[in-house]
Amino acid sequence: MRVDITDLTDPALADYTNMTDVALRSKVEPERGLFMAESRNVILRAVEAGYRPRSFLMAEKWLDSMSDILDKFPHVPVYVANEDALRQLTGFHLHRGALASMHRKELPQACQLLAQARRIAILEDIVDHTNVGAIFRSAAALGVDAILVTPSCADPLYRRSVRVSMGTVFQIPWTRLDTWPAPQLLNEYNYHSVALALEADSRTLDDFCSFLRCAPDQKVAWVLGSEGYGLKPRTISSLDSKVIIPMSHGVDSLNVAAAAAVVFWATRPQSSSAGVKPHLSM
Repeated sequence: MRVDITDLTDPALADYTNMTDVALRSKVEPERGLFMAESRNVILRAVEAGYRPRSFLMAEKWLDSMSDILDKFPHVPVYVANEDALRQLTGFHLHRGALASMHRKELPQACQLLAQARRIAILEDIVDHTNVGAIFRSAAALGVDAILVTPSCADPLYRRSVRVSMGTVFQIPWTRLDTWPAPQLLNEYNYHSVALALEADSRTLDDFCSFLRCAPDQKVAWVLGSEGYGLKPRTISSLDSKVIIPMSHGVDSLNVAAAAAVVFWATRPQSSSAGVKPHLSM
């Protein structure tokens, strides 16, 4: 349902205002039960994963390329304006084609995911949306079954996280924990919990992979810490193992998203299908 924008202060456009204000959007979007999907490919993945749009926003030149998606939702408003007006409304140049305001789904219970998964990642207080999105993309690509995020972790459905993940955030099951650390919860579901941490007594990733080869049925929870100080000491002390990625040339550590990709790849499922398997349903 096309709606030409004539008034940028129209309350119907409230979902799209102040989009460059990260602090505001990170609070407002979950409270409104919405998130923003940017670009045709990301919107398509969201729709295919069962998320419902409540409106679209784009310049007229993108209408044809979005027509197959828009046709599925004939009663959803499609707000259309020139690019200058869109920039004024959102605060940035909408060069990726389109935006969609999407309804969030109710998150699953952590126990539901833990019961079904075998290999998970837990993101502790990671605040950079780019890193969150990159970790989700690596997790989806490398056979991680689910992701849990701690109460203070950045929102995986924030626009930048979704965009960096290339929409894979819609494909891998995830939820937000109410409390953390939660070693008793991981123990209840028989996970070997692993801190990726620069500790003096950390074992190497190669050594841990050898352990997994001897215990192929072992369930594993990788715990990844914030960009600044890493994992909290109380978190590290509550987990079963500490692992370090060996480095060269005096480099002490990798960016958390890069480190996640390394450990996900090193411990990926080994099978005739090269580790490719369907993810859990959400």
